[in-house]
Amino acid sequence: MTGPTRDFWKERFATGTTPWNRGEPNPQLAQWIAAGTLAPGHAVIVPGCGHGWEVAALARAGMHVTGIDFAANALELCGRILERESLGAQLVDADVLHWRPEAPVDVIFEQTCLCALYPDFWQRYAAQLHAWLKPGGKLLALFLQALRAEAAHGFIDGPPYHCDINAMRALFPATQWEWPKPPYPQVVNTGIERTELAVVLIRK
Repeated sequence: MTGPTRDFWKERFATGTTPWNRGEPNPQLAQWIAAGTLAPGHAVIVPGCGHGWEVAALARAGMHVTGIDFAANALELCGRILERESLGAQLVDADVLHWRPEAPVDVIFEQTCLCALYPDFWQRYAAQLHAWLKPGGKLLALFLQALRAEAAHGFIDGPPYHCDINAMRALFPATQWEWPKPPYPQVVNTGIERTELAVVLIRK
């Protein structure tokens, strides 16, 4: 496999080398909940759920949550957070490029999975997200901005990989997704000194 492997991610979680981990949910999630973009009863998938702060926050808000990761020790960390708060969620050890839910869902919260995948796999992943959602379902995307100087020479550097907005428009085309008008909110992750563009896409 090109790019980071399952063992790579297991090692990162085993050693605590996870600078992207805020130790709390992404602040944009609370805004989407407050705005009604997410609502109690929604079925929500969190791919690449990692430590699981967002899984717990969604479950706490009354949603039916499925967290997916292919690093088993990440799911263990997520499970501990859920157990500590007596929250329920389905945790799945699977490869997002091949897994399918039993039925399409209402919402996908995409925060850290796309930028962790080597770009060769992005088209496959985007097709998966489209298939996971009901028509009219929402993809709540936080596109990480991680442009590096090496890109000017053609290098693909990561993870995390830079989610350029032009590339995102091509990856999630208007023929399949309804895009909101910019500007998009910028969310800062001080742990990795990067920003994320918060975009809500609607599946056509």
